[in-house]
Amino acid sequence: EFVSQAVDQNFHEGAATWCYFDEFHILLRDPLTASYFVAVWKMLRKKGCVPSALTQNVKDLLASREIENILDNTDFMILLSQAQSDRTILAKQLGISEHQLSYITHSNSGEGLLFYGNVTIPFVDRFPRGEIYDLLTTRPEDMKNETKNE
Repeated sequence: EFVSQAVDQNFHEGAATWCYFDEFHILLRDPLTASYFVAVWKMLRKKGCVPSALTQNVKDLLASREIENILDNTDFMILLSQAQSDRTILAKQLGISEHQLSYITHSNSGEGLLFYGNVTIPFVDRFPRGEIYDLLTTRPEDMKNETKNE
């Protein structure tokens, strides 16, 4: 309800809203919650919101019957390195070619596939180490080193 109200207010003020749902596969485990989130996803997009779902294991996400409704209403997606079983499912679900799969097979940090509409783009993003990197990193080993340096 809180998210709906914030999105409504921003929509009426002409401002976009970004909503991030981490560990999204958990929200799709229960059929009732999953169908609710399909409706929420569509409503958010209709009101200028950019809903973003994050998950580590795509297999868990794709196990939901409702995910197709969400994927059909998603214009932008990024895939990083994926496990073999996840790649197989993704190739079938998203029509990813064997060549494109190579970009999410044992790839390094910052490498993967970007989907925008019906366009698929392989990418490599080497973010330079430094003050901004230190502020943004979520890698435990980097954060541990940062704590030692303080």
